[in-house]
Amino acid sequence: MYALNFYSPMVADQLRSGRKTATIRLGDKSGKYKKGMIVQVLAGARYSPREKVFEAVVDKVEVKTLADLSPREIEHDNPEIRRTEEMATFLGQLYNREVTSEDTVTVIRFSQIKT
Repeated sequence: MYALNFYSPMVADQLRSGRKTATIRLGDKSGKYKKGMIVQVLAGARYSPREKVFEAVVDKVEVKTLADLSPREIEHDNPEIRRTEEMATFLGQLYNREVTSEDTVTVIRFSQIKT
């Protein structure tokens, strides 16, 4: 079973409310995540216990440069951000390195599986 891990507790609320329906990851993750795959969506700090938020199905996996992201794709990942410059700053903080508009990212869209 694969997982989508989110480290910020704030994200768990966005996931539960349906405001967050995608994740934008640095690098090409198309080898790991595939359309139709079932994943556990987890929240919690790295190297700490995680909370299972829900199971989800991967709806779409797209690899592109950060510059090619649409405002809508960015909003599905983080409802507080719309512009690629802000996304570059956000990803830079997350990955602890400089991120530019030329960096490759993977957009993973997912839908909660209701039980």
